[in-house]
Amino acid sequence: MQTSLNYLRQYQEVALATSADGLPHIRVFQVMRQEGARLFFATSSQKAVWHELQANPHLEVLARDGQVSVRAVGKACFDVPEEICQWIYDHNPVLPRLYSSASKLSYFYFDIAMLDYYNLEPTPPILRHFDLVAGTESGGFVGERFSKE
Repeated sequence: MQTSLNYLRQYQEVALATSADGLPHIRVFQVMRQEGARLFFATSSQKAVWHELQANPHLEVLARDGQVSVRAVGKACFDVPEEICQWIYDHNPVLPRLYSSASKLSYFYFDIAMLDYYNLEPTPPILRHFDLVAGTESGGFVGERFSKE
């Protein structure tokens, strides 16, 4: 699991998926901060993604590079402490160019509930599934049924 979390830490941009009216919506989002299995993001309350997450806070993110990808599942939470909001604003060079202050943004995080790690480089390829809520891990090789390890 730590390999998967470290992989996410390497990539600031991820594909973030939400849903609205029963339809999927995906966009590229920048991870503003990571604390273990918690990922932080910033957006505007004027954007569709904010409204989508207010209506349905369940989301997924996907990071991919070459033959390795990590998919994380969780639920958005908007109660980010003010000091973390300010840190995010102060440590991202783009945000001050677009917004006059940290308070002009809406911040959210999600604790990763499930995590899939795919590595198609080796033969046979590896697939690992981590359920952080249940504390279980399964996986094996792509093409095989998951095996308990």
